Amino acid sequence: MKYLKAILKEALRLHPPLPTLVPRVARQDAKVMAYDVAKGTRVIINAWTIARDPKVLIPFGSGRRGCPGVAFAMTTNESVLANLLYNFDWVLPNGGKEDDLDMNEQIGFTVRKKTPLLVTAKPLSI
Repeated sequence: MKYLKAILKEALRLHPPLPTLVPRVARQDAKVMAYDVAKGTRVIINAWTIARDPKVLIPFGSGRRGCPGVAFAMTTNESVLANLLYNFDWVLPNGGKEDDLDMNEQIGFTVRKKTPLLVTAKPLSI
């Protein structure tokens, strides 16, 4: 299960559900890198770019503004994914190969695949 948890975190890091966080308003004047940010400026955080920084791992945000449901969401995702992987064998339809998968994303308010993933679940007979 530790490996499955790591896979889920990495998937959420590389493919966050929302590419930008909810806009914030600067409470005071600040200097970010070489930019001056005046008090009252609306700031939009690009979570997609931050998540691709190899030194950072924040799939659900962090600090005060972190997601309050992260523990429930991760537990639910782990349970559902573990049951799906344990009970089914997944194959591509029409004899497709892994190289045929198109993993490109469509940018928008939410991130989604450009081409839907179509797979067939075959129950495992143990």
